[in-house]
Amino acid sequence: MWVSKKFKVEGNPIVEQINAILPQTQCGQCDYPGCKPYATAIANGEAQINQCPPGGEEGIKKLAELLDLEILDLNPDNGSANPVDMVVEVVEEDCIGCTKCIQVCPVDAIVGAAKQMHTVILDVCTGCDLCIPACPVDCIITIPAPVPKTLSRLDKPNIFVTIEEAKQW
Repeated sequence: MWVSKKFKVEGNPIVEQINAILPQTQCGQCDYPGCKPYATAIANGEAQINQCPPGGEEGIKKLAELLDLEILDLNPDNGSANPVDMVVEVVEEDCIGCTKCIQVCPVDAIVGAAKQMHTVILDVCTGCDLCIPACPVDCIITIPAPVPKTLSRLDKPNIFVTIEEAKQW
């Protein structure tokens, strides 16, 4: 009796595997309120694997491989995949501080206070765009996601100031 309690499996393991493949944007474009409910629907056979625009073709391929299903094209009814990761940004001069964007952000990437300017924490933003239609003054724009801070790039070389510097090379 205690063994069954000790080793009880919580939830459906296939749901967890599907959820791990999904991009965790919690955007709702799949017609479900988040990635976990969508994963549950896929596991139960209630949803197709092609309803997640942020996951794109790569996500569909991974889901098809995991579930041994045919690869499908992304369902256009759910949106289209963007080849570049996008995030949102608040045009601060136009923000009236209404907090409507904060209320709809599923990952709490927008910070601010009532009647104060808001801003987006770019490292947290998933680019779901749910805040854009919520903004009454259209001060939220979509921009390409910044390069992660963990990547390092070499500085561009400076142009030689004088001919003598160039000759040293």
